[in-house]
Amino acid sequence: MKKYRFGLITLMSVFVLGACSQGNNKTDSTGAQGTEDTTANNVENMPLEVKNDGDPIEGETLDVAVVMDTQFQGLFQWEFYQDTYDRHFMSPSHEYLFLNDDDFKIVDGGPADLELDQENKIATITLRDNLKWSDGEEVTAEDVIFAYEVIGHADYTGIRYDNDFTNVIGMEEYHAGESDTISGITAVNDKVVQIEYKEVHPGMMQAGGGVWMSALAKHAFEGIEIKDMESSDPVRKNPIGFGPYVMTNIVAGETVEYVPNEYYYGEKPTLDKIVFRGVPTASINEALNAKQYDLALSMPTDTYDAYKNTNGYQMLGRLQQSYTYLGFKLGTWDAENNTVAYDPDSKMANKSLRQAMGYAVDNDAIGERFYHGLRTNATTLIPPVFGSLHNDEIKGYTLDLDKANQLLDDAGYVDTDGDGFREDPDGNKLTINFASMSGGETAQPLADYYVQQWKEIGLDVQFSTGRLIDFQAFYDKLENDDPDIDVFMGAWSTGSDPSPTGLWGPNSAFNYTRYQSDKNTELLAAIDSNASFDDDKRKEAFDAWQEYAFEEAFAIPTLFRSEILPISDRVTNFSWAYDVDHNPWAAIGVTDTSR
Repeated sequence: MKKYRFGLITLMSVFVLGACSQGNNKTDSTGAQGTEDTTANNVENMPLEVKNDGDPIEGETLDVAVVMDTQFQGLFQWEFYQDTYDRHFMSPSHEYLFLNDDDFKIVDGGPADLELDQENKIATITLRDNLKWSDGEEVTAEDVIFAYEVIGHADYTGIRYDNDFTNVIGMEEYHAGESDTISGITAVNDKVVQIEYKEVHPGMMQAGGGVWMSALAKHAFEGIEIKDMESSDPVRKNPIGFGPYVMTNIVAGETVEYVPNEYYYGEKPTLDKIVFRGVPTASINEALNAKQYDLALSMPTDTYDAYKNTNGYQMLGRLQQSYTYLGFKLGTWDAENNTVAYDPDSKMANKSLRQAMGYAVDNDAIGERFYHGLRTNATTLIPPVFGSLHNDEIKGYTLDLDKANQLLDDAGYVDTDGDGFREDPDGNKLTINFASMSGGETAQPLADYYVQQWKEIGLDVQFSTGRLIDFQAFYDKLENDDPDIDVFMGAWSTGSDPSPTGLWGPNSAFNYTRYQSDKNTELLAAIDSNASFDDDKRKEAFDAWQEYAFEEAFAIPTLFRSEILPISDRVTNFSWAYDVDHNPWAAIGVTDTSR
């Protein structure tokens, strides 16, 4: 499944308490001041394609900013990458096997086609005849199988091994070392692979939804042990893919240069070079004003008003497959058994405590006042970009301090020593450690707002480590279940498959809350069941899980989001649509020698 971790600053960056502005101000329920005109923008009315009909010039260089307040990890293979930054850097050089339509369902015509035999529970992957790696070697069935062998191996160090892989017949025996091969995967010939599954479900026809969407060049990893692959040159220094460009000159954590892939199956790129560079949030607006970049990925939306009219740029916009959320640490990860180990006695195990923290914050005010209509209050863990599968009957957690206080009172969280903070139901001092990411000038005020609101309901919440945490260190702490984290502000890009199993299932390493219950597993299984091939049953299953997740509040969604892409007027042939029928980096070009 395509799940990406976001730096929080790129998702929700500002809630300036007590900020003053000229004109007619009013104070909202959080104490924040702002103008009555929120300068709302409807992203659905914004273009998805650049407006430039000029012919591309041969031999030019495209400069791309990736807005980020940390260094990229540089895990440049789909099997090993973990966050959206590395995904951005891979986009010109690494393609997925499958294309998808505007419902994110897999369609024919990409590097490979997919056929799902529902009755026999078999997926057939057929590679296109002219598909080659960027070093000229053929992409073969062996490379498709190799990706499964790497992810499924006991020595694999990445985070992709989950229910999607254990669903493959023979995978668990292979993972346990009982077999040298995966019995359910067969190479029919050099270009066709068949995969047998224990169960099939409609999500398997979604991009990234149960059938692994990549191949891994087996010849590039010859002689490298699986346990060493994540740090190896084919992942970090000279990765190969089958996209329109090839990565060259990687400056770790900072920049990547690309040149055209002479073996690309599609139309030859017109550019001589592309350069991706990490650019801090604090300096991106100035860089655009100086026309240093042709486009900027992961552009912060909280400062949209400051750059929306930048001379020489167009603004593309789209709804995003993502949300931010409050996560509550409720257990640990059992690496030996690849499962969540839920702890019913953990500090945050009382759902009334979690619910109260959700009702203490005003995400409506954050979205309306400070994101100009580009953020909205998140109501469920299924974003509305997935249409009818999003349960719009659930209103989510909105500001209600009276309800928050009542929940805590009824659950036995009361102030017994008169210090203004509640003790736990056993009368013990309750200090909740909160982890949030650093980045930019507004991450701290935002985190301070949450802490302030929780204080309003008598909860003593302190920052883990005493301060905000760098993006990479933040996720390291979550993955390793740092005991100093009780609640955290996270963010997910869900990818193209709406099934929540890959994020919230019992066998998902991405389930950073470590929440698990028989009911949760049952409801997730219904979503991914054979019965869900019936659209009505699938809708019922999605609705039921969203209602359960809302009630249990193991993770409370905070904001749905849209995203903006500033792109130079000189750029042509670029589409930001989800259903584009080619890699957009293959067609992109420029029509002028200067921006």
